[in-house]
Amino acid sequence: MTGGNPAALTISGVTAGYGATPVLRGVDLTVPGGVTSILGSSGCGKTTLLRAVAGFVEPTGGSIVVNGETVVAPGRRSVPARRRGVGYVPQEGALFPHLTVARNVAFGLSRAERRDSASRVAEALELVEISPDLARRLPHELSGGQQQRVALARALAPRPGLVLLDEPFSSLDASLREETGRAVVRALRAAEAAAVLVTHDQGEALSLADQVAVMAGGEFLQVAPPAAVYLTPADPRVAAFIGHASLMPGEATGDGRARCALGEVAVRSATPATGPVQLAVRSEQVQVAREADDGVLGTVLDASFYGHDATVRIRLDAGPTVTARTPADTVPAAGDRVGVRVLGDVIAFVG
Repeated sequence: MTGGNPAALTISGVTAGYGATPVLRGVDLTVPGGVTSILGSSGCGKTTLLRAVAGFVEPTGGSIVVNGETVVAPGRRSVPARRRGVGYVPQEGALFPHLTVARNVAFGLSRAERRDSASRVAEALELVEISPDLARRLPHELSGGQQQRVALARALAPRPGLVLLDEPFSSLDASLREETGRAVVRALRAAEAAAVLVTHDQGEALSLADQVAVMAGGEFLQVAPPAAVYLTPADPRVAAFIGHASLMPGEATGDGRARCALGEVAVRSATPATGPVQLAVRSEQVQVAREADDGVLGTVLDASFYGHDATVRIRLDAGPTVTARTPADTVPAAGDRVGVRVLGDVIAFVG
């Protein structure tokens, strides 16, 4: 945020639920600009928060400010969704099947804006890298990625300051997801619109967002740039979710090292200098040797092959289970006895 401009979105102490079931528990979040990703597993409250910002869910407490305008506050009537100046892209795009691409994009324009609808539609389609030749097609004549871009064009056509995207790429295959995601971010930056992207895909969040807000149980565990969330997680739950780190108890020995079921390991941070810590071991740090006499011993539980590499779960003889990421040509089989070693510094949390 520069030049004294207000944040695109400020959420303060927002609570919400369905009936007697609480979903959001006093959530705080500031989106200064750029792309903020709300990352969490299903049911954590991320979509409810997005819908509260959009005006589709009424919070039970707290305030929401969009581009300097308070749209939700205690003791005040909330600003209706249509007057919040917010673009919204739902999970499946929700294009009108009987309308052409151009008419879909123009649908969200106000009566005054429709006088200039042709140029608005052309501008929005150019932003999302959709050829004007496709403007007369119906949605079913487009690919899945093109449909999602048209949904974004519809959200961008009124030139909102904030765009909300609810799992917009979840129905696309892996290669199309990445291509569409990058195109969407380029369009948002070109339009100078801030965005909140809800996703459960950590790769998507880390690669597309300027700020990642990790959510669990209706609250944020950490809000920080992607590198900080990955390299310096604020909570063991963040470490376990981002990068699938294996958590295990350890004992800090006071010399930048700790003892655990994986033997003695170097730690990146451990306070106090000695005493019990919880260690988070990234899968890429775990080296697996087929020779069972090399490293700490364990038994392979299963392996998931991805082509370029594989994820291997190993139960150590000492008890805990760790996950390793191995090259595609060195994947052990379930039941194999292996040796395990840890490379590099391990993240440590007090207790």
